[in-house]
Amino acid sequence: MTLTGHCLCKATTYSVDVDAPLLTGYDHCDDCQRQSGSTYSLVTVVPKDKLTVNGPLKKWEGKGSSGNSVWRWFCGDCGSPIAHDPDAAPEIIAIKAGTLDTEIKKNLKPDTEIWTVSKLPFCQETLAHPFKHMPE
Repeated sequence: MTLTGHCLCKATTYSVDVDAPLLTGYDHCDDCQRQSGSTYSLVTVVPKDKLTVNGPLKKWEGKGSSGNSVWRWFCGDCGSPIAHDPDAAPEIIAIKAGTLDTEIKKNLKPDTEIWTVSKLPFCQETLAHPFKHMPE
């Protein structure tokens, strides 16, 4: 299975050559809330070496709770968030699942919640695998 997606203006596209994502879940961290402009960010975590990106990609460096950098990837034209890339876990990358092609994202089955310590109190949905921070 190849995961494919694009930004809002379609200038930045990507593909991930994997059988399945490592996990799909809700990321409740404050930074993801701010980047998404919503209560959480739906992410699909994949091996970074399987990701290919084409188009005007920009990156912004923030700091994670580990003190290491977390790189926020976004389209250089429309600003759509594409992924976040934590230096603390260099082998993985979290694709912003809302940017996946429509038929792919319709079939996602979120199974994990991370950073529930930052979960907003009115978000009642809880999945089978909640983690207060990043899973170990």
